[in-house]
Amino acid sequence: MGAAVAHRLDAFRCEVVPMGRTRRFTPAGLVRRAAELLGVLPTVDAVVLCAPLTRWTRGMFDAHALARLKDGAMLVNVARGELVDTVVREVRSGRLRVALDVTDPEPLPAGHPLWGLPGALITPHVAAFIDAFPAMSVEFPRGQLHRYACGEELYNVVLTTSGRGADERAA
Repeated sequence: MGAAVAHRLDAFRCEVVPMGRTRRFTPAGLVRRAAELLGVLPTVDAVVLCAPLTRWTRGMFDAHALARLKDGAMLVNVARGELVDTVVREVRSGRLRVALDVTDPEPLPAGHPLWGLPGALITPHVAAFIDAFPAMSVEFPRGQLHRYACGEELYNVVLTTSGRGADERAA
């Protein structure tokens, strides 16, 4: 690997901050309490929300939580149920980007603003957990960053519809 590629790889740091109902240590390391979430949000570039719908998680990503995310952050919601309050204003302003497997309302009705907003990727609600999910959820983004740093074609490139350019793409 050349020096320029190695330098680009050094610029990417991938740290996963697991959060759960209770603080605990696992073989993979520390799991922080969900109550610490608001303090972590201003420090991250991306949040992958993957939680069950309970009385404690319903609406946990409300306007206050969304406002704590730094500009340009990505929110990925693959949780089960209404954990994220509407994100239309934040995405429309260009401050946040979202990839949503779960929406509120669910299913997202035809004509809803999220369908056409640049910065919003809506995917079919068909995900399922498999034993390989924890490893894949770390290894795939790491592999994509490596491919990007090496100037290689990314996997799962999605054509966007913002109309900004004919060759516009997002990974």
